[in-house]
Amino acid sequence: MTHDHDLVLRPTAAQTEAALNPPPGRNGGDLVVETLAGLGATTVFGLPGQHALGMFDALRRSDLRYIGLRVENNAGFAADAYGRITGEAAPLLLSTGPGALTSLAALQEARAASAPVLAISSQVPTAGLGGGRHGYLHELPDQAASFRGVVKSVHTVRTQSQIPSAIAEAWTSALTVPHGPVWVEIPQDVLLAETAAPVVTGGDTFPEELPPRPELTAVAADLLSRAERPAIIAGGGVVRADASKKLRQLAERLQAPVVTTFGGKGAFPWTHPLSLQSWLEDRHTTDFLEDADVLLVVGSGLGELSSNYHTFRPRGRVIQIEADLGKLESNHPALGIHADARLALQALLETVGERTDPGAPERVRAVLDKVRERIASQELTLEQDVLAAVRRALPPGAPSFWDMTILAYWAWSAFDAEAPNAMHSAQGAGGLGYGFPAALGAAVADPTHPVLAVSGDGGALYSIAELATARQYDLNVTWLIVDDGGYGILREYMTDAFGQPTATELTRPDYVALAESFGVPGVRTSPKTLEADLAKALAAPGPSVVVLPAVLRMFAPTHLD
Repeated sequence: MTHDHDLVLRPTAAQTEAALNPPPGRNGGDLVVETLAGLGATTVFGLPGQHALGMFDALRRSDLRYIGLRVENNAGFAADAYGRITGEAAPLLLSTGPGALTSLAALQEARAASAPVLAISSQVPTAGLGGGRHGYLHELPDQAASFRGVVKSVHTVRTQSQIPSAIAEAWTSALTVPHGPVWVEIPQDVLLAETAAPVVTGGDTFPEELPPRPELTAVAADLLSRAERPAIIAGGGVVRADASKKLRQLAERLQAPVVTTFGGKGAFPWTHPLSLQSWLEDRHTTDFLEDADVLLVVGSGLGELSSNYHTFRPRGRVIQIEADLGKLESNHPALGIHADARLALQALLETVGERTDPGAPERVRAVLDKVRERIASQELTLEQDVLAAVRRALPPGAPSFWDMTILAYWAWSAFDAEAPNAMHSAQGAGGLGYGFPAALGAAVADPTHPVLAVSGDGGALYSIAELATARQYDLNVTWLIVDDGGYGILREYMTDAFGQPTATELTRPDYVALAESFGVPGVRTSPKTLEADLAKALAAPGPSVVVLPAVLRMFAPTHLD
């Protein structure tokens, strides 16, 4: 009898020849890029540095495509978006100390959004590991310690023979649900030393699946089948698991209204009769969800933004499906099911009974009508017109990436993503500067569609250097910059809280002239001409910038009432 663990993959003749006669001039960096290629990587992002030169020198001997950005944090955002779009682990090559640390904010966003990023950093020479304080350039007492609270797993390499296995282990970690960023660090001397190791030719990894426990899905199916007023909150876990079709099937079988979180945009069709859309920052939606006798939460931890700033108080039974174990019941008591959203929804589809509830669509329409009435009473026509113009200008299938700016806050609630995995923002960690470099990563991942980036003028200043990247690689990204003269949302927050803003006003450049200085076409638009100007820019190949001078306002919050 042969068991699976008895099977051994036999090398091919070509692999044997490569192993016995490796080409000369290889170093530890070659082991890195060979391992990445063996795992299936085709593209890497990053920024070179003195300790990491062994990896970057090896790139020219490989078939990997290198996309170099100008700031490490932006390179991390680009890798994040590449991972979200492709579902593959996106390699991010960085140098030691300052270069590594500059990526932390991007890795925090990737962790919060479950984006698979494989960060590989150099380290000081091996003799400097362990906090001996030898005074090496870029030396930290414990570089890995800075990343342990941010990434899923940390892997420190000390010898060349450890490189392939460490990277493969990290790759598996990044792609095991919940997806997320991982960290590998390799000392400078290990990367630079010549190697006699065979060329890395294998590297298949098999991330573990996370199926639900059957006794839990049996109870969940029974609760949902007997519910009188079921409802569903669909989070980013549905999008990451590619489970949108299964979600729709379950919602229709149960006749359960569905609201998507800001990270779950596109997980459920916007105009579906059961769609409550994404108006989570609205008391009418919160009241409706609180009234559900059985609430199914899929792929969400019901955090601050998904719970109307923790004012949500469910009165019925909560069923929570979540791949991140730490998020189960972290905010509300529930029947917690630790599982991948796709596998859990499939299990429910196989066991749940069909409900008839002809009144469900009418209850959904009633909630949305109340939301529209509330917004209409606030005289926010400009904001709604601008968002509608962006939606009309964006071609079908084109993804959009939104920075932390007022128009993005509107989009979280009011923008129809039109498809799963098509709208992305930095709402996971909430850092500035995400939109444009992330859009560049998405354009690298899929050059068949134009990509839209949306920033405010404050967030845009984080990413200006990447206009050079967009031009260098001729990436098909249109960058909409809403210029309101400062940090607009902070201006509103401070005015509401203290009567006047402080430190929110900015001196900024002429963004059109600045874009053109990089060789990137730019145009200044207005709310009336935005749709036409944006559509034209998106239709033209290569990068472009559209600047909209406008002061937008947020709709009134309901969580403070």
